[in-house]
Amino acid sequence: MIIALALAYTCTALAQQAKKPNIIFLLTDDHRWDALGAMGNKVIRTPHLDALAKRGILFRNAHVTTAICMVSRASLLSGQYMSRHGINDFNTDFKPAALADTYPALLRKAGYKIGFIGKFGIGVKNQPDTLFDYWAAKKEGQPPYELVDQSGHVIHHTDSVGKDITQFLERFAGKEAPFCLSVSFKAPHELDGNPPQYPVQERFKSLYENVKIPDPLTAAPQYWDSLPAFFRTEQNIGRDRWKPLLSTPELRQQTTRDYYRLITGVDEVVGNMVAQLKDLKIDQNTLIIFMGDNGFSLGEHGLEGKWFGFEESIRVPLIISGGALPKSLQGRSSNQLALNIDIAPTILSVAGVAAPRAVQGYNLLAVEQKKLPARKDFFYEHTYLGSPRLPKVEGVVTPDLKYMIYTEHGYEELYDNAKDPHETVNLAKRSSEKLRLEKLRRRYGELKKEVK
Repeated sequence: MIIALALAYTCTALAQQAKKPNIIFLLTDDHRWDALGAMGNKVIRTPHLDALAKRGILFRNAHVTTAICMVSRASLLSGQYMSRHGINDFNTDFKPAALADTYPALLRKAGYKIGFIGKFGIGVKNQPDTLFDYWAAKKEGQPPYELVDQSGHVIHHTDSVGKDITQFLERFAGKEAPFCLSVSFKAPHELDGNPPQYPVQERFKSLYENVKIPDPLTAAPQYWDSLPAFFRTEQNIGRDRWKPLLSTPELRQQTTRDYYRLITGVDEVVGNMVAQLKDLKIDQNTLIIFMGDNGFSLGEHGLEGKWFGFEESIRVPLIISGGALPKSLQGRSSNQLALNIDIAPTILSVAGVAAPRAVQGYNLLAVEQKKLPARKDFFYEHTYLGSPRLPKVEGVVTPDLKYMIYTEHGYEELYDNAKDPHETVNLAKRSSEKLRLEKLRRRYGELKKEVK
């Protein structure tokens, strides 16, 4: 009797483990919220991502808590604000105890096979390749776009990522253990240099060639001219990079086309991956999450890049899809205030793994199922480098309002994003906004303490 019970318990446990979903997290680099067909962009071609959005949850109000790659990636892995995880430069990596509490490490401990492909983006020398069952990432801060494969042929980084995805799925799909694959594209990040460039795959170079891309409203000179003197300098990295890429209408057209072309290249890889999941007959037990690590200004406010608190910088695309998503959540659009710190707890919850107490995000699916209340605001912080190159900025973002303060200078911004989505008018100096401004100042002080 005891043996029979033990066997029954073992079989039940194995069956439950077999039912655990596979999880794929896809991350693009510098991908702004509106560079996606599903988000209303009439120019860009992203049919495969649009299809994922249609079959899953499209989060229309997703943001990052810090708009720079290494900080955001640390937040994605840990579920923590920068103020807690402490990674705020390109050389700092996770200490062993902190790494053990990231979602890949916790899933491996729970029996998942884990893989990482692409740009890790946190630290350089001590990237945790030995943690993963499959690792396809060079230990470097910013990989080049043109790679040389084992046969000596040049391959674009996006295509290389696609090949590695194929190889991972061939090796780990359909096995007894579930898998979690984290994929990080370099695209559509610029290739750093003087001037920066956007190397595009040959087959996409003519895409969008005859399409006129509308100029951003705030690309007009008066919006740059309205910014404070400490910000409005040629030493500002955002302005410095704007010059060779976005300073004329012709440059804006070319840069934006190349930016879109790189995203379409990513979309192609996603389509191939989804087709392979179906061929392997694991698509119905796989959850797919797609997100950008931060946004990107393509000339808005006279800037190129991210870093600052403008909507183009901090708002990103986010999709949760796949056959493993509960049927009741498929095919919906969500306006909840979703964050990068929510990815780790969402993944852990789907896998049936408890999130560590230090995690500050929450399970996005539980909010959609009304098991948790949606957040009403969040804290934004970008303190890397400082003035004059990147003035430090912190603030509070709500669904309708945005308060930012440049902490080195005491300069405040208040935008009513519901009425002024392009952030054309700073309301901070208006006497009529005194009550709203004071309320957000108090909330800023509260959140600054809470996020540590």
